[in-house]
Amino acid sequence: MKKILFISHDANRAGGQIVLLQLLRQLKQHNLPMHLLLCSDGPLEEEFRSLVSTTRLPRLGDVHFNPLVEKLLSLLSLDNWAKQKVLKRRWRRFKELFTAQDFGLIFANTIGAAAAYRQLDFISAPTVLFAHELEMSIKKYSDPQDMAYLMSRTNHLIVVSRAVAAYFQKTYSYPENQISTFQIIDTPLILKNIAEAKKVNIRRKMGLPAEAVLIGGCGHAEWRKGNDIFMMVAQQVITHFGNKPVYFVWVGMPVESELYEVQRFDAERMGLSERIIHVGLTSEVFHYLSQFDVFALTSREDPYPLVVLEAALAEKPIVCFEKAGGAPELVEEDAGFVVSYLDSVAMSNRIIELVENDALRLKMGQNAKRKVLERHPTDESVEKVVHIIQGLCE
Repeated sequence: MKKILFISHDANRAGGQIVLLQLLRQLKQHNLPMHLLLCSDGPLEEEFRSLVSTTRLPRLGDVHFNPLVEKLLSLLSLDNWAKQKVLKRRWRRFKELFTAQDFGLIFANTIGAAAAYRQLDFISAPTVLFAHELEMSIKKYSDPQDMAYLMSRTNHLIVVSRAVAAYFQKTYSYPENQISTFQIIDTPLILKNIAEAKKVNIRRKMGLPAEAVLIGGCGHAEWRKGNDIFMMVAQQVITHFGNKPVYFVWVGMPVESELYEVQRFDAERMGLSERIIHVGLTSEVFHYLSQFDVFALTSREDPYPLVVLEAALAEKPIVCFEKAGGAPELVEEDAGFVVSYLDSVAMSNRIIELVENDALRLKMGQNAKRKVLERHPTDESVEKVVHIIQGLCE
């Protein structure tokens, strides 16, 4: 089989990139010849490189000279000209290298790869797009012309939920018979991470009482994730319980971000600075996720986030919004609650119900885990990917 070229828009510690990392790890066991093109850097880059041969897309921002040369070029107003010349040479070498590899398939992971894909027009190979996004993400992270180019050349579309499939069919008139709907997760690895994480007493580590109730949220800070809604829900739930030690913990918001400052500002004026905790970017997500009591998915739009599947495998009930992506397809009526879109009062009431009812919380968490194990078997999902790849490479 010819080599498969995978494209990742960056190596940040986010759902789509983690899923790709897990997929590459699984595909390596099938001895598929692979190469990864990274469009940007990130904390997962070394893990990617340890799995497969990896190339960084040539970028102007990666062109640097020593400080003395930089200063001289700047004084002569030649810095941009010199960097463009270097970038042009790098692109020439890049094209020669990639043309020589004779790729048999391009596998674009997320629509964030659309811009890079358009620059690979010198590679003639069938394309698989693994789409993790819905409307607002596509508008934010891709250019309409780049997306049109990618969709016109995509031979098979893998989507993570029925919500994403419906969006691509409606928006791009993509043929239903060329869409596969499934999520790819490394369940054994996630379960191992959860078991290891439970050995750490996160309440003690955070300086919280042993009986503290933890309502968790997780993800990068942005409008789409509903961090503002998380704060409103926290206020309503904590106020309801009064002195009961209920805490809201968000994992993944950089402490240097503007949104962190905004939420710190709000928490202070709510009088809840001690009860609403923001954990920054961390590789220890499972330490928190494994010990939440309830997972609150406050996202306005989330196709089918990996963190929801991880929370489910940790036996946590999930509360989410309808019409906000694929999570309701898992939660349904027995693995948590699906409430009306952006209804923070309804979400708060459901969280209160779960906190007050230990048996219900336990049962729904168990249901969540069972459903992930039944619906997203790792080996079966990887076999589907291998089948799609082999069918297009023939």
